[in-house]
Amino acid sequence: QVQLVESGGGLVQAGASLRLSCQFSGRAFSRYSMGWFRRSPGKEREFVAALHFTGDGSKYADAVKGRFAISRDGAKNTVYLQMNDLKPERTEAYFCAIVKLVARTAIPSRGDWGQGTPVTVSS
Repeated sequence: QVQLVESGGGLVQAGASLRLSCQFSGRAFSRYSMGWFRRSPGKEREFVAALHFTGDGSKYADAVKGRFAISRDGAKNTVYLQMNDLKPERTEAYFCAIVKLVARTAIPSRGDWGQGTPVTVSS
């Protein structure tokens, strides 16, 4: 059984940075590609970034390219999302998931989701 716990969100001003963490509990973390998604109230969850389980090969949504970076620490079973130059936007919750990398994006490959961590960027 897999459990995912996201943390690191908060309220920041435009232009600031945040680093989100996703703690993976369960077996075989090293075998899974991992991704980040976000969701605004009333909207569908959308892809943000993903990283292949080998650590080679990452994908980003066009809206975050050049500003966000996904990474993983196998010793800590943790996936990170470094977010720089944050843009003002509605409150969004960020979620991590086990994914399959497909073309220019990634799709959740299992139904495991954490509670998410909220990010609000004020102007």
